[in-house]
Amino acid sequence: MAEVVALVGCKGPAQEAEYLQILSAAMPGERLVPFRRMTDAERAGAQVAIVANPDPAEVAALPGLVWVQSLWAGVEKLVGVFDRPLPIIRLVDREMARTMAEAVLAWTYYLQRDMPAYASQQRERLWQPHPYRKPTDTTVGLLGLGALGSAAAERLTDAGFCVEAWSRTPKTVTGIDTVHGADGLLAMLGHCDILVCLVPLTPETRGLVNAARLAALKPGAALINFARGPIVVTEDLIAALDSGHLSHAVLDVFDVEPLPAQSPLWAHPAVTVLPHISGPTDMDSAAATVAANLREYRTTGQPPQGVDAGRGY
Repeated sequence: MAEVVALVGCKGPAQEAEYLQILSAAMPGERLVPFRRMTDAERAGAQVAIVANPDPAEVAALPGLVWVQSLWAGVEKLVGVFDRPLPIIRLVDREMARTMAEAVLAWTYYLQRDMPAYASQQRERLWQPHPYRKPTDTTVGLLGLGALGSAAAERLTDAGFCVEAWSRTPKTVTGIDTVHGADGLLAMLGHCDILVCLVPLTPETRGLVNAARLAALKPGAALINFARGPIVVTEDLIAALDSGHLSHAVLDVFDVEPLPAQSPLWAHPAVTVLPHISGPTDMDSAAATVAANLREYRTTGQPPQGVDAGRGY
């Protein structure tokens, strides 16, 4: 009988059944078993876990694991929870990068074409055109130049936007201005009409977009956060919006999800709330990526390259 591969963290029976069907079809030689159905012997013997949004305690209850494959790009819930070195492989998938870049472009257009203002005017039955601002006259700053940030930079550049990007360490991307480090970030913020957050959540990026950095943005700038909620300090963001220094924020991620009903963000006139939909996992594409990683492991005995535990990505 084939060795068991654990499936951990599905949101309910329907998602579990869907993921199990798609993953099993992509790797017919493997035997996938949801964590809740695994026997004690199967939990003890599993070498590989495929995880969605797992409870770290469940993953930690698989003592024989050799590596963990995430179905998400973000793995902050898993970094640092194990008492031994364990490769954690984040999902690097072309379809996810394409979908995220699509979302960044769509909501950048939303802001560049003054859609929040027109939505407000509709509620007031106000007929008032605004001056057109060209993409070439709009500077978009990207926080993060990984797979998602690089794909977004390409789409924005192709659409004619002026793109600058910040990364933790020096990077070069054809056609865009890149900066790094604290001084580089401050300089980029001063140029931004729209700031897009795409960095992973790590100890270094938690609270990265705070009052001081929001103040460094151009007056009237807007924010898009498609990364993780805690990267932006919510209280500081609301203050910047209330003061008029920022014109609008498009938020797809939050400190607590689903966003609690009592959150002031729901009713804020300068906030667009999205239910974490900017970069959904395409299971067919993700399953192909995971299956390739697993085949390589079965052939070589070596797990894929995991995230750097020190950096968190």
